[in-house]
Amino acid sequence: MSSALSTLCLHCGMCCDGTLFTQVPLRPPEAEALRQRGLSLAVKEDGTAVLPQRCAALEGLCCTVYEERPEACRRYRCQLFNALAEGEVSLEEAKGVVDTAHAKVDAVVGGVGSAEGGRGPAMRQARVAAASLTLAPETRESLAHAEVYLDQHFRGRFRRSG
Repeated sequence: MSSALSTLCLHCGMCCDGTLFTQVPLRPPEAEALRQRGLSLAVKEDGTAVLPQRCAALEGLCCTVYEERPEACRRYRCQLFNALAEGEVSLEEAKGVVDTAHAKVDAVVGGVGSAEGGRGPAMRQARVAAASLTLAPETRESLAHAEVYLDQHFRGRFRRSG
């Protein structure tokens, strides 16, 4: 991975902190290797193991199991990573997008007051509260704006707002 791409990932961390995803699917050998490293895994109803997000291997914005990370983690490339890799944006532009995303997510975090702490857990709480209609209207609006921004720049999905 190039220096610019590594710098971007270490500036962001949203694919691992629970902001973008709630879990990472694991193959049985991956699950066993992560268990041996002492990481807590969850098991879905069908018996498959998943790595819950915020990832237990994340320290700050660094992956402590990077060389042995699961295949799903190895394959994932956010839209912004791809744009930087293709020269469509500069590193500074990409970091600006990340900073804007963090600010949008932080606006949601402020409205949720996550007891768990961190952007990812707060986003999860906000999504649950929004689904149950217990989220304050201004926080619901902040969540909608954050989700659209995350979809456009990171997940690669496009939603209509409104």
